[in-house]
Amino acid sequence: MVSGDPSDAAADPLAPVAGRGRGQAGTRVGSDHRSLGARVLDLVLPPRCLGCGTLIDRQSGLCPFCWYGLSFITHPVCPRCGAPRNVDAVPAGDPAEPCAACAVRPPRFDHARAVLVYDHASRPLILGLKYRDQTHAAAVYGPWLARLGLALVADGGADPAAAIVAPVPLHWRRLWARRFNQAALLADAAGRAAALTVVPDLLERHRATAPHRNRSAERRRRAVAGAFRVPPTRRDAVAGRHILLIDDVLTTGATADECARVLRAAGARRIDLVTLARVPPPG
Repeated sequence: MVSGDPSDAAADPLAPVAGRGRGQAGTRVGSDHRSLGARVLDLVLPPRCLGCGTLIDRQSGLCPFCWYGLSFITHPVCPRCGAPRNVDAVPAGDPAEPCAACAVRPPRFDHARAVLVYDHASRPLILGLKYRDQTHAAAVYGPWLARLGLALVADGGADPAAAIVAPVPLHWRRLWARRFNQAALLADAAGRAAALTVVPDLLERHRATAPHRNRSAERRRRAVAGAFRVPPTRRDAVAGRHILLIDDVLTTGATADECARVLRAAGARRIDLVTLARVPPPG
């Protein structure tokens, strides 16, 4: 699918159109209608913070306590994996030098970036989306991911039209049990916010794997080896393209690494990973 820009007036029949008085009137009617709908929704489902569940003044938001508790990842970061690093840890005179982990074992993807540190403050947001059916929260997080994704596209020097947004897929059995893929929701929201093409089935997880919880990085790598593939119908869509791979959390990078291997074999020009959060590296 191709995600459209929600700000595009053509997508909203009630948006004002230059030189048309009726268009302006239509905007007022539409705005009042949406405001009434929002008020009704607030009565039926009182708005609650996505983090702690306390009552707030609007749907799909965060209370001040949860907002200010979030740790957004800012520079300096490792240029390859995006891990936050202390200013004192940046190699003197060469900020492009990768972190020690990337130097020892370079990832198969080109770059990774994450919005948040995965900690006590961001964990409720991830778990709420993943396990508590807060699917509406993806629309909040999408623009955060889009900003990182667009920066990577610009850094790659490619025409944005050559970039594809794709989620890390779930095996069909897990998708059946969960009813949705949180990475696909984030990818769709990010693609819409960035006005980039979203291909939700660019990758297929054709082999089920056990949950990775409490597994070492090496065990995770062995578990996901050969678990993904590019469907034959999508091979032409991959060749020569810049792929923005979307997931909820980056832990060891094993899953993204295997996805990147498969995409590279299918001819992808560049593969970047964007996640909502990442587990901070040791130390």
